[in-house]
Amino acid sequence: MQTNLEEITLKINGIEVNAIKGTSILDVAKKIGIEIPTLCHNSELIPFGSCRVCSVEITDKRGRKKIVTSCNYPVFSGLEVDTKSQKTIIIRKLLLELLLARCPNVKVIKDLAKEYGIEQPIFWTADPKEDCILCGLCARVCEEKIGVSAINFANRGIDREVTAPYHTISDDCVGCGACAIVCPTDSKKVRINTYPMLEGDYKEVEKKFLKGNLDDLLGVYSNLFSAKSAIDGQDGGVATVTLLSGFERGLFDAAIVVKRSIGYRAEAIIAENSKEILNARGTKYSRVKMMSHIGELVERGKRKIAIVGTPCEVRTARKIQLQLIDKYPDLQIIIIGLFCFEAFDYEKLKQETRRILNIDLDKAKKTQIQKGKFIVQLNGNEYSSKIRDFHNAIQAGCAYCGDFAANLADVSVGSVGSETGFSTILVRSPIGAELLKNLNITKGEAKKEEIIKLAALKKKRANKNLSPIIKGLPKS
Repeated sequence: MQTNLEEITLKINGIEVNAIKGTSILDVAKKIGIEIPTLCHNSELIPFGSCRVCSVEITDKRGRKKIVTSCNYPVFSGLEVDTKSQKTIIIRKLLLELLLARCPNVKVIKDLAKEYGIEQPIFWTADPKEDCILCGLCARVCEEKIGVSAINFANRGIDREVTAPYHTISDDCVGCGACAIVCPTDSKKVRINTYPMLEGDYKEVEKKFLKGNLDDLLGVYSNLFSAKSAIDGQDGGVATVTLLSGFERGLFDAAIVVKRSIGYRAEAIIAENSKEILNARGTKYSRVKMMSHIGELVERGKRKIAIVGTPCEVRTARKIQLQLIDKYPDLQIIIIGLFCFEAFDYEKLKQETRRILNIDLDKAKKTQIQKGKFIVQLNGNEYSSKIRDFHNAIQAGCAYCGDFAANLADVSVGSVGSETGFSTILVRSPIGAELLKNLNITKGEAKKEEIIKLAALKKKRANKNLSPIIKGLPKS
């Protein structure tokens, strides 16, 4: 809780206002009903002052005047602000002329320019299709809120742009859609190498790839059951036996899976034979860099690719598939999604496991999350603690993900809803049904209500965390 907040007096457009010292001019003006235009501002993010259309003229206690950006300029006693001075209007008009020349067909820019009497840009337009104003909102929300920093600015001058590092498929993007939500111009350019999934994208994936009944929390599915295989894998080894069967029947040429590397650390690998698939069995409960492997396989001429991943990895894989389908109409990405409430950061989990269970995670034979507990098998013994005890090890971005059951996968697999040693299976597509065809598994009944309970909880958490970002958007 903040203490010793100093209240000061200033004037905005001749109106005397009381405010807390250090509050931005923009926030103080809003509280008294004075609107100042903004494009790069979101109240939930650190002010950046990039677009500069929020510029105002100030006069300090010595009578000196200057133009400042109101979103990040702090108020102080005796400050005088003029949001509509002649100099302010001239500056805003110039800025809008430049923005309109950069993005001549973006509605929000055209509408704002029109308010200032600007119909056509007087400056040269390099690209009529340009739609990014370089405000940085997407990169800021990705870093400050989601915590993954999948995108940022690259290059300088007229070549400046927002992109993923090295202009390659991002291995960090979790497909949360926050960058698209905050973008004032609905720019497509930030999505070249990153993969935000919004409602429209979900519907497109469901229509193109999935088949079954739609459930608000569980997504599209045609069958729900419990199963166990003879393989010694995670919760009955169903994901592993499904991959082995699909590979042997030629349903895919290669699979992107996750295996342990050094200690408990996990890495994504390309498996092109049964032995490599078997070596990757077991859930690692962490998000890894795997999306770039899709690009690698496509470049190698592979057109039938399987992926095993958590909901965020499923989302990004589907968005990549949507983007590549026109160029490669024969490309088929078969996705086995894993139930996931939240994933762990390896280094943090190792520290927390040492602190809470007093064991070395790198020496663990197996880890498992079941019935609200994180369980570690080590040297023939079992160590466990409540999953909430490991909240400090949760990976960035998980709090903004509302998908528990990997709703966009072809087949979803998880332990929730099944008895010990079994996995719950959700079949979501024709290729998913084909993948499970004639498997040597023991079937049982899954408890749908248990899956729904966690799915609802995760969705509620995500909506709660995204809500302030949405509320912080400028009024249209």
